[in-house]
Amino acid sequence: MADKFAIITGASTGIGFELATLAAKDGYDILVVANEPLINDAAADFRQFGTEVTAVEAELSTIEGVDQLLTAAGGRQVDLLCANAGHGLGHAFLDQPVADWRHVVDTNITGTAYLLQCVLKQMVARNSGKVLVTGSIAGYIPGSFQAVYNGTKAFVDSFVAALQNELKEVAGVTLTNLLPGPTDTEFFDRAGMMDTSVGTDPKKEDPAITAKNGWDALMAGDAKVVSGWKNKVQAAVSGIVPESIKAEQHRQMAEPGTAK
Repeated sequence: MADKFAIITGASTGIGFELATLAAKDGYDILVVANEPLINDAAADFRQFGTEVTAVEAELSTIEGVDQLLTAAGGRQVDLLCANAGHGLGHAFLDQPVADWRHVVDTNITGTAYLLQCVLKQMVARNSGKVLVTGSIAGYIPGSFQAVYNGTKAFVDSFVAALQNELKEVAGVTLTNLLPGPTDTEFFDRAGMMDTSVGTDPKKEDPAITAKNGWDALMAGDAKVVSGWKNKVQAAVSGIVPESIKAEQHRQMAEPGTAK
């Protein structure tokens, strides 16, 4: 058993898988979770680095699912948390079943907020711990044809910044926001966006690069990191460009039928 322990959510694929790989390589025992059986196959990959790996299949859109995850930690001190679980939903909002967009809200907002509250309370009590939250530059952009997802990431980005201020006097605890742009993961397929320009864009960022940028910022205790130079530019000008123009630009990426 290692002397440091990490939890990584949404670790079966994509950015979460790469973050878990980095944690295992860095000598952390890890607890990895996703809402699909694939998390068990991912765990086998992580074990090659000689660390102790526990895999949990849980639904993090629910309070019960987050509690299931925390129970699986077996009372161990959580030294590091990567709150990465989340998913998107493409197409027009008025066409989306309530259960589908509600699941996005409950996963990206409710589950994330509850997990952070539980873990950060313990970290603050002992003045020690690191947290990485996967937000998105999507939180800066009105997401035409991806409206609920972008709205949830706007919440996450704002929420993390607010918590950073609340915890600024707490020594030894850092909270970092990772802000990716379009990344080459299963995200767009699962969101039903493979008929869109952004979904089929071959130039999306490698999730291993995104995760490494987030990991480095986490280790440095940085407040946030925007991954990818194009995304850095987009984030920098977001406060200048009118919302209506940003919404139209997003429409050109995310409207069904725009795939090239």
